[in-house]
Amino acid sequence: MGTVAFDDIKTPYGHAEMAIGGAATYISLAASYFCKPVNVVSVIGHDFPEETLQEMRSRGVNTDGIKVIPDQKSFFWAGEYSDNLNARETLATELNVLADFDPVLPQAYRTSEYIMLGNLTPAVQSKVLDQAIEPKFVAMDTMNFWMDTAWDSLLEVIPRVDVLIINDEEARQLSGEYALAKAAQKILDMGLTYLIIKKGEHGALLFHEKDDVFFAPALPLSVVKDPTGAGDTFAGGFMGYMAKTEDLSFENMKRAVIYGSAMASFCVEEFSIEQLLRLDDEKINARIQQFTQLVHFEL
Repeated sequence: MGTVAFDDIKTPYGHAEMAIGGAATYISLAASYFCKPVNVVSVIGHDFPEETLQEMRSRGVNTDGIKVIPDQKSFFWAGEYSDNLNARETLATELNVLADFDPVLPQAYRTSEYIMLGNLTPAVQSKVLDQAIEPKFVAMDTMNFWMDTAWDSLLEVIPRVDVLIINDEEARQLSGEYALAKAAQKILDMGLTYLIIKKGEHGALLFHEKDDVFFAPALPLSVVKDPTGAGDTFAGGFMGYMAKTEDLSFENMKRAVIYGSAMASFCVEEFSIEQLLRLDDEKINARIQQFTQLVHFEL
């Protein structure tokens, strides 16, 4: 569940106007390389291209849960990244169809075993969970804005999920702690079983209980054109691998983090969803081997 939308993105490497974006778009395409079908819940306007929906369907993405509002426009975001790509400025946000989004799960979606709640209001995330029937594993994303404006409802939805996926800045704000290990423990105490803290170009941390911690590095890349959607692509790869393997152990979750990191590393190499439309098993497995070589050593 998340946005299917348009982005206008400026980076030192170019300008992508009216590019296809949205959390649910990145999540579903990344997950589709590991499991099918991927059921998407979102809302779009009359302006979203049918050919993109067809492309998603051809890759095993079920779009029955994408509601079309014929007299409105799709969600739109515009942003510009700094020279080092670590900071960005939002230039425009147009909610459009998202302003009154009330997610309704098609009947076939309600028994989905693996659920990824993209970054929308905690109230919308809760509505999705209210309609789901005994999912095996639920992950969610959130952001600083909801911590500022919807704190109580955020604290209500967090205990309903298995893993929270946020970045280091969000983890510090949510916990009130600067040290990430201490921040992670406070967040886990909110009712979570697992926590993933993304650190951008510095990798990702997976936390479970008090002493179970795993670190996945980010792959050093010679070209990074557009970081937009990298976090959602990570989530899609992570959840896709979890659904494919149907193994909820901490050891398997470590592997899922690596697969998510690998998918994110593809995403940033081009603008929009371009790279996610060009992958195959051979490319993904080769990238996983690069991660393996990056961290392997013998004592």
